[in-house]
Amino acid sequence: MIEITLPQAFFLFFFGALVGLLGSVMGVGGGIFIVPLLVLVFKLPIQNAIAVSLISIIAVSSAVASVNVEKGLANVRLGTILETAMALGSVAGALLMSRLPSKVVSLFFSIFLFPAAISMYLKASGKQKDKVSLERKTKMGGNFYDPASKSEISYEAQKLPQAMFFSFFAGGLSGLLGLGGGIVQVPVMNILCKVPIKAAAATSNFMIGVSAAASALIFYNKGYVIENITVYVCAGTLFGSAAGMKILHNVKSEKIQVLFSILVFIVGIKMLFNSL
Repeated sequence: MIEITLPQAFFLFFFGALVGLLGSVMGVGGGIFIVPLLVLVFKLPIQNAIAVSLISIIAVSSAVASVNVEKGLANVRLGTILETAMALGSVAGALLMSRLPSKVVSLFFSIFLFPAAISMYLKASGKQKDKVSLERKTKMGGNFYDPASKSEISYEAQKLPQAMFFSFFAGGLSGLLGLGGGIVQVPVMNILCKVPIKAAAATSNFMIGVSAAASALIFYNKGYVIENITVYVCAGTLFGSAAGMKILHNVKSEKIQVLFSILVFIVGIKMLFNSL
């Protein structure tokens, strides 16, 4: 058990709140922020940092998933299919964590992120609006009301086999790096499946809790979860997630895409340097 001072407890809580806000808006869970903080600031071993990150991802997903489903933002059918592949990849990633060279994973990860970031940014800067139709044609489609544009958005999810492959990859990253998989899953749904960014983020939040839970069990059984740090971080993420939900529903889609593309690009640079 690591001793946590009162200032450290407040810091973990407010940092967790920021992570919960960003995670709920962009569907990434927040692992890309939590793991570096715990390793660099609190000097935790990477396994312990990943374990805490996975538990906080479960908290974010649990807090926002039901609200997103109720409002029609989360595509439950699509999410259920993709999260099956994602959960399998998460277990595989957790089991391979100690055997696969981290630099190889970082290099492969960064190579994938750069084109995804550029594609999302160009789509947002070109002001390409989400496709609007009167009815869905397939069960994999969805529709929701967007308060920011004051319109009903309908869409058709495309290229599911390819998306399932990337979902397995995203789950593997969750288990290997504690990222939650959303940093991959959101661009895949938005760019490959043509799902609007708000629905992609909401569906990702619905999914990442399942994959995180699958690998978190392995970390917990190995004794990597540090309870007192996890409690403060999770309490903050739950608090921040509530504010993030309001932002997700009211902000324009293009702004989320631009912010997400910048985030993905920064993560890609960080992972590239880690692989060198």
